[in-house]
Amino acid sequence: MILADGVWLSVSLSLVASLIANSIWWKNLSTSLEKAPQLQTIEQIPASLPSISVIIPAYNEAANIQGCVQAVLDNQLPDNATLQIIVADDESTDETHELAQAIAQKHAQVQVIRVPPRPQTETWRGKNWACAQAVQQATGEYWLFIDADVRLEPRAIATALTEAQQQQSDLLSLAPEIVCGCLAEWLVQPLIMSMIAIGFEFDGVNNPDDRETAFAAGPFMLFRQSAYQKIGGHEAIAADPVEDVALAKAIKQTGLKLRYILALGIIKVRMYQNLAALWEGWTKNFYLGANRNVGTIFYSSFAVFLVFVMPWIGLSTTLIGGLMHRSSPIIGLFGLMAGLSVVALIQQYRMRASSARQFNQPLRYWSLTWLGGIILMAIAIASMIKTETGWGWTWRGRPLAAPEQS
Repeated sequence: MILADGVWLSVSLSLVASLIANSIWWKNLSTSLEKAPQLQTIEQIPASLPSISVIIPAYNEAANIQGCVQAVLDNQLPDNATLQIIVADDESTDETHELAQAIAQKHAQVQVIRVPPRPQTETWRGKNWACAQAVQQATGEYWLFIDADVRLEPRAIATALTEAQQQQSDLLSLAPEIVCGCLAEWLVQPLIMSMIAIGFEFDGVNNPDDRETAFAAGPFMLFRQSAYQKIGGHEAIAADPVEDVALAKAIKQTGLKLRYILALGIIKVRMYQNLAALWEGWTKNFYLGANRNVGTIFYSSFAVFLVFVMPWIGLSTTLIGGLMHRSSPIIGLFGLMAGLSVVALIQQYRMRASSARQFNQPLRYWSLTWLGGIILMAIAIASMIKTETGWGWTWRGRPLAAPEQS
């Protein structure tokens, strides 16, 4: 009985820790989101805008490429605006090139290039090689890099260019609205978005005096052409698979102006189509996003456990314990545990509801938050192992490990 009492007491203490962790998480998330600048779609298209080159690196994007390019073409710009669209086919093995070329034949603004094989004597990871090849064809005053799974609303480009000019931004990165379409996305993406909002507060990222805090959203990165060239572009960070954060750091450390803001309803992206793609994508990035800090990985995993998993464990163990020990002297402890669990879950629900409103994400599958937390913890640990060992560290099936790691 003493052993059993100790177990229930440990669960109770863990629930107290969960309540505290939930409160801290919610406070930090609320603070970040309250201060987050939000881009509003311009009501009227300006009479003139600077020329822009939209660069879309694409590897096996047959399902996305036509929709992405067409959304760019559908953007409303001044009659005298110069729009160039460059699709960089990064050695796709599906119909990406043919589908992009079909659009290019109908629209003179669209140019499709075949990216040559990566040099064997250099390390190029992710989409850096494709982007570096594409910019050689770019002619605009501003260079916009977007992913093939991005969908721009009709005034997105005009709004972004206007914002960049008004704020004199050298890099304007817009955080898109995340679209979830499968169970795995609904479980993990809302948690990841809240972690990013806490870990990279908008105030710090947009503070030019804070050169250590830098972040950018890879789906939408609008560079002033001169700024991109000054930092050396994708060539300067060729080996870094988390190129958006690396480029943002380069901008701030060079003394140029970085601006990172929310653009919900202006830009949308569905990052992953299934659990396998989500697992590959986040295990590629998570550990590097934590600056390869082992302590940060274990700390964040423990925090995720306390915030998202422990309340559900507490509630289930309370129900089981109450049924098993109806006449036990520790029944009062079960009541305390039940109360702590319910309060923690209420906190969790309110936090999710608040972030759902902020990010335009319905509270779908909220009752499975515990499962999302477990998957996120597994992603963090697996990302560390993959990155350090090179085992299974891939993106779209392409190995990211250096030769010595293979």
